[in-house]
Amino acid sequence: MPSIVLAGGGSAGHTSPLIATADALRRIDPTIQILALGTERGLETRVIPEAGYRLELIPPVPLPRKPTPALFAVPGKMLSSVSAARRILDEAKADVLVGFGGYVSTPAYVAAWRRKTPIVVHEGNAVPGIANKFAARYCTEHVLTSFPGSELPHAEYVGLPIRRAISTLDRAALRAEARQFFGLDPDAPTLFVTGGSQGAQRINESVSGAAADLQAAGIQVLHAIGPKNTLEVPREIAETGPLPYVVLNYVDRMDLAYAAADLVVCRSGANTVTEVSGVGLPAIYVPLPIGNGEQRLNAKPVIDAGGGVLIDNAELTVDWVRANVPQLLLDRERLTAMSTAATGVIRTDADERLARIILDVVRSAS
Repeated sequence: MPSIVLAGGGSAGHTSPLIATADALRRIDPTIQILALGTERGLETRVIPEAGYRLELIPPVPLPRKPTPALFAVPGKMLSSVSAARRILDEAKADVLVGFGGYVSTPAYVAAWRRKTPIVVHEGNAVPGIANKFAARYCTEHVLTSFPGSELPHAEYVGLPIRRAISTLDRAALRAEARQFFGLDPDAPTLFVTGGSQGAQRINESVSGAAADLQAAGIQVLHAIGPKNTLEVPREIAETGPLPYVVLNYVDRMDLAYAAADLVVCRSGANTVTEVSGVGLPAIYVPLPIGNGEQRLNAKPVIDAGGGVLIDNAELTVDWVRANVPQLLLDRERLTAMSTAATGVIRTDADERLARIILDVVRSAS
């Protein structure tokens, strides 16, 4: 039976496609041995075991983007992490390593290359990360991307693996159940707010600051603020207002959150863009203002198709929310057009596609 090691961690942008791919592999062949590789710093320490997969940890090796004193510590940390990854690959008798990026991937790629283990790289963003750039150039020809046009050698566009609960979601069929699940009014226009797996302070403050205006417009809110964040919504709105303003630190049932919503305000990480557009949910995308601009590029295909609106982080204010969100959310004709435009822009079958490519690599190697 094949033994497959999947490396990725840090945020949901790496762990979600990893889990979706593992699920697809298990559906294709329940006898496949699957091991996930991560570090103690990331979300993987919780979500991967919860998904039913074994997780092994190696020391993280952050790669500074600019010359700093921390750069001098990288070689020693890398050697230690590569050795740990090599030991795990040996113990697992790995037939292939699949990397999704993040701190864990670079040492895993080096360990697999030294071991002569086939490597498959999957890049989640429109702009590739450092680890995957390195692996695509020096370690493998099996390079898959989530978006067309990503600048990686040997790249093949397959899309971003997402969970079947999302890719097969019928929002309309689940709407009543979803709104009941979150304690929402069954009929009121519904805004879902999320800053991704860690939350986003700018989004949190801008939307919550307009809570009274949203309620006055007849809009209810489901607001995921992030696991480490707090948000004080006035009691007269959160508890005694005419419509619910539900605040959660983390949403485990994103399928139900998408089903409950008529519009979402969100970041434009690859996972979010793929899921939101895939289920046909109209979106206001607020790209993360740091990094290399990948979040703006992630959302571009959906924006160009008319399935979403893009607003810069600095321009998202309480006043902007007051002036724009009720107007959009109450325009049923426009929301319907946005939903239709978003659907089908980005592939939602990448989990199966990537799983079969991985198995082809294993067969070829053996």
